[in-house]
Amino acid sequence: MNQQKPTVEPRLNLSHTPDYREGYANSVQVRMSVWDFQLVFGTMSQDSPDELTVKNFQGIYLSPQQAKALLNILTHNVGQYEQTFGAIALDQQVPQAGGPVH
Repeated sequence: MNQQKPTVEPRLNLSHTPDYREGYANSVQVRMSVWDFQLVFGTMSQDSPDELTVKNFQGIYLSPQQAKALLNILTHNVGQYEQTFGAIALDQQVPQAGGPVH
């Protein structure tokens, strides 16, 4: 008789490399080729009504498979966020002072 061993999930160990860093981005550009996706993170500011400035600080390359996995996990997490805090608006209007902060 052929007995199958139960599948055991491997233990996940997370750590930071010496060059690990965190940053805030309010601009993400997506570039793609047949081999990979590139996410370019930056900060955007508007000092005058007719000019936007984007300062890119990090580019990350992902395989198509990792890009799709990221899409799935972001979709799931944005859905949970909206269930908890309400819909996220993508309008370009700057909120007025005194409005709700999420």
